[in-house]
Amino acid sequence: MRIAVLSRNSHLYSTKRLVEAIKEAGHEAMVVDHSTCDLIIEQEGPSIIYKGEKLTDIDAIIPRIGASVTFYGTAVVRQFELMGTFSAVESQAIVRSRDKLRSLQILSKAGLGMPKTAFTNFSKGGEKALIERVGGAPLIIKLLEGTQGLGVVLAETKKAGQSVIEAFHGLKARIIVQEFIKEAKGADIRAFVVNGKVVGAMKRQGAEGEFRSNLHRGGMATVIRLSKAERIAALGAAKALGLDIAGVDMLQSERGPLILEVNSSPGLEGIEKATGINIAGEIVKFIEEAVGKISKKRKTKNEQNNPDRH
Repeated sequence: MRIAVLSRNSHLYSTKRLVEAIKEAGHEAMVVDHSTCDLIIEQEGPSIIYKGEKLTDIDAIIPRIGASVTFYGTAVVRQFELMGTFSAVESQAIVRSRDKLRSLQILSKAGLGMPKTAFTNFSKGGEKALIERVGGAPLIIKLLEGTQGLGVVLAETKKAGQSVIEAFHGLKARIIVQEFIKEAKGADIRAFVVNGKVVGAMKRQGAEGEFRSNLHRGGMATVIRLSKAERIAALGAAKALGLDIAGVDMLQSERGPLILEVNSSPGLEGIEKATGINIAGEIVKFIEEAVGKISKKRKTKNEQNNPDRH
């Protein structure tokens, strides 16, 4: 098979590991910078021009779409899908997961545990009521467009919360407010889901004095064995958002696992180093299985449409 990793940087750990795993499995690997692809849409059908040439004969793609280029990146993934190329993560699932508010609405509809969250169309003086809707202070205030822990603020008091909310709204920034889960003690769990299975999990502990556990913010990662409830929550979250590959972030709370976020392009470095598991290899195995099923289905269909040839 010829498998393309859609990535803007071939030197990133995740990109390099995926390329290695593809080659180790005996397939051809290439890295395609999706931000420099030209999408051609015409009567003859969709095509992609990359580095001046048409991209053809690609059996599967692994999207590694950064948040800053979600719109264009998912358009490229969709173009590949329309050309009949298998995508390890569907374009619409990426769009769904990148919209924090929409993804939380979907998870809520699915009955999955999460911190109580509120979103409102801002009106002057409404900060106090918004804070009360999530149980008062302390509380978490998040920018909807934030990534890797950026744009996340812990307000220790109601007064501080009101000031932060007012400031964000003054900048016309879209935010959500969430209850603060004290018993989590600045730690969360990242469960890595591939093809309906949890293939690895780690616990991330925030640096001293830091409530955010992101590894980009100095957090530390250690391997963890998930409880049955945590495993069910992770698989349920990935399924609800239609993601075959996902990093599900959860908090451990007194009322069970609470889902914070579901990442459609989860990094491999932290999870592979913490667990020692070949996550990249698991992704390639999933692609092999999926493409094999598609090929078998197409062959069966061709045989049914052309019975005289067999």
